[in-house]
Amino acid sequence: MKTDVIAAIATGMSEAGISIIRLSGEQTDAVMEKLFVSKAGVWGTADIAGYTARYGYIMDQGSVIDEVLVLVMRAPKSYTRENVVEIDCHGGVVVTRKILDLVIRNGARPAEPGEFTKRAFLNGRIDLSQAEAVIDIIRSKNDLALKNSVHQLRGSLHGKLHEVRDRILRDTAYIEAALDDPEHISLDGFREELENHTHENLAVIDQLIDSADNGRMLKEGIRTVILGKPNAGKSSLLNLLIGDDRAIVTEVAGTTRDVLEETILIQGICLTVMDTAGIRPTSDRVEQIGVEKARKYAKEADLILYVVDSSVALDGNDEEIIEFIRDKKAIVLLNKSDLNPEIGEEELAARTGKKVIRISAAKKTGLEELEQEIADMFFHGDLSFNDEIYITNARQKAALIEASESLSKVLESIACNMPEDFYSIDLMNAYEELGRITGESMDEDLIDTIFREFCMGK
Repeated sequence: MKTDVIAAIATGMSEAGISIIRLSGEQTDAVMEKLFVSKAGVWGTADIAGYTARYGYIMDQGSVIDEVLVLVMRAPKSYTRENVVEIDCHGGVVVTRKILDLVIRNGARPAEPGEFTKRAFLNGRIDLSQAEAVIDIIRSKNDLALKNSVHQLRGSLHGKLHEVRDRILRDTAYIEAALDDPEHISLDGFREELENHTHENLAVIDQLIDSADNGRMLKEGIRTVILGKPNAGKSSLLNLLIGDDRAIVTEVAGTTRDVLEETILIQGICLTVMDTAGIRPTSDRVEQIGVEKARKYAKEADLILYVVDSSVALDGNDEEIIEFIRDKKAIVLLNKSDLNPEIGEEELAARTGKKVIRISAAKKTGLEELEQEIADMFFHGDLSFNDEIYITNARQKAALIEASESLSKVLESIACNMPEDFYSIDLMNAYEELGRITGESMDEDLIDTIFREFCMGK
């Protein structure tokens, strides 16, 4: 276990009210003794109790660098389970860097990216899934992603996986014990018990796997593509959603030729919205490229907003779009509902099989109903996070899939009446894969790769 003192700036490097320089390690008091003096004239932090702040000065060869507030947290009741000191100084770039340089000159070394959280993991304060939740909190783009990450940081995923791994380990241990001592430990009736346990474990794991799509959308946003004919009001809808004239809107058909992308929040849900070229045949090569891009992005979309001009009859271009969205999540928006209609809401719902919402981008109506429909469609209108866990990490999803496949092989072996040692192999494979999520079965290189994604000071 590393015992050297690490240090880093824990706040953003810009002018601010305060900046924080964080130190962690067994010998933090030895470093601070050389550079901090309290207002009462006491040098260092050795006499300061944990969870205590003290006012004083950072000194360099008899000169005051800054007046500061020092916070001390004693091992093991700290973020890293080591002695931790935080120096709260004035938030200037020059003074912050000068204090960090002074700390390093007096015995600390610069922390690597994510090294504070890595030490928390290595010292057993958090597992790897909780460590990854830390970086997800930092990178959260919306309230729901933040809530999910906080939920995981508090150990929700760790708790679920611990229950499953505990059942797997007990079953494996029983099999191994029975094989080693068949005279005293019987496997009679155990297959049925193992089958029940494996079904229970698979139900938990498969539920987590099924949550990954929603988890990705929580973290990255719902990939939303606006489709429709030229002049249906797609760009006007984008402008209405973002509350700004981001897209050019004219009466000229084919104004939008490239994909315009914006990120918006709807009821706490992040949407990455792409306005695309109108779907129609065209001899204009540039517009053709735009139409091809629209089709490409629509294939990869989580949600399609199909905008229909209610004042114009449907044609072959609409029929192409209707056929395209038939098997996709889509909402039909009947735009220009303030004009004389050529097509009605009921007719459009019957032809598309989708929810139809009347809107007017010009009059700014229908937006609230659209927002609620999106929330209901993807997250049943609400995310409580009481028992629900959403997997947002591709590495975790891959490990869950491997574990699920191994447990499915256990059920196949039971069905085929295979020898019991076959069960143990696949049970332990599942156990190891789940351990990769929590970090209990993890090679050092992969751990280093994960923590390199963190920012300095965390």
